[in-house]
Amino acid sequence: MKVTRSMFMRYRQQDALDTKAVNSIRKAAERTRRDQRILKMVGEGSLPYTPEVMSWLSRKLDKPAKKITAADIKTLSA
Repeated sequence: MKVTRSMFMRYRQQDALDTKAVNSIRKAAERTRRDQRILKMVGEGSLPYTPEVMSWLSRKLDKPAKKITAADIKTLSA
């Protein structure tokens, strides 16, 4: 029996679902580690932070990086 295009696509979709299930667990763990690491950097330093930290703060505070103030950062770490 030969493999038809629709069968091939089903195999491919199932493989993608399996990969996503495995990777989502790894990514969640990495997000937790990154949050802890960056919060530690925020606690040790002061404005202006490195671009990596400012980008993370911008995502967490839902504000552009240049509008982040020290008061905003205190609310995040509290």
